[in-house]
Amino acid sequence: MSDEPVEAFRRSIEDGVRRLERPPLGLAATGMVGGLDVGLGVLALLVVDARVDQPLLGAAAFGIGFIALTLASSELFTENFLVPVAAVVAKDAPVWALGRLWIGTCAFNLLGGWIATGLILVALPDVAPTAREVAAHSIDLGIGTRSFASAVIAGGALTLMTWMERSTASVPGKVVAAWAVGFLVAAGPLQHSVVLSLEAFAALHAGASFGYLDWLGTFGWAVLGNMAGGLGLVTLMRLAQVGGAAIAEERARPKPGEDD
Repeated sequence: MSDEPVEAFRRSIEDGVRRLERPPLGLAATGMVGGLDVGLGVLALLVVDARVDQPLLGAAAFGIGFIALTLASSELFTENFLVPVAAVVAKDAPVWALGRLWIGTCAFNLLGGWIATGLILVALPDVAPTAREVAAHSIDLGIGTRSFASAVIAGGALTLMTWMERSTASVPGKVVAAWAVGFLVAAGPLQHSVVLSLEAFAALHAGASFGYLDWLGTFGWAVLGNMAGGLGLVTLMRLAQVGGAAIAEERARPKPGEDD
């Protein structure tokens, strides 16, 4: 087997430890700017869709948000599956640190996204009808088999994006991976917990017919599906691809601060 998966795994461990050991302020700031970056993608989607009434062009524009995530080193909740889990599997970090990272990143993704979409609707009130229309799909799907399957795909796609980014040192390659996944999420549209939340927030700022409790139920269901796809499919399969020997080697490697 090629060494590329093993090298990507090792890079993931290093990055995973860094993420899991991030201090509270750094965790909050990284999550906040992640929400703001995706807000940039929502802005692009709404403006393009409102101006030309072509959802696929709007989805293509939405990829700007995921490119910003990649190049600006911010993070989404669903980007923190494979990479931090790799660090825990290698025994470079404790399991409990995953919960801290996931909850903190998700909460501040949502806060940053709520602020970003509020600013969008104040600055560009003419996109309000489009915002309400875009959000209607995810809210109407609600809780069910179809929405869960969509969330599984979305979680798997975002986790695959992080793996692709760690499998190449090429900046253009990273940009293409980010844009492609962003396009798929928006074009589907797929039930990505943070993305659908920002779309719902934009609609709520625009006077949507649904409320925050409707969003909350849809969001919680999407989180479960995202985790099933990101952790249960992509992360487990990629770790299996790396192989037990490489994982055992990383576990046996002396950790910083340990005695020789």
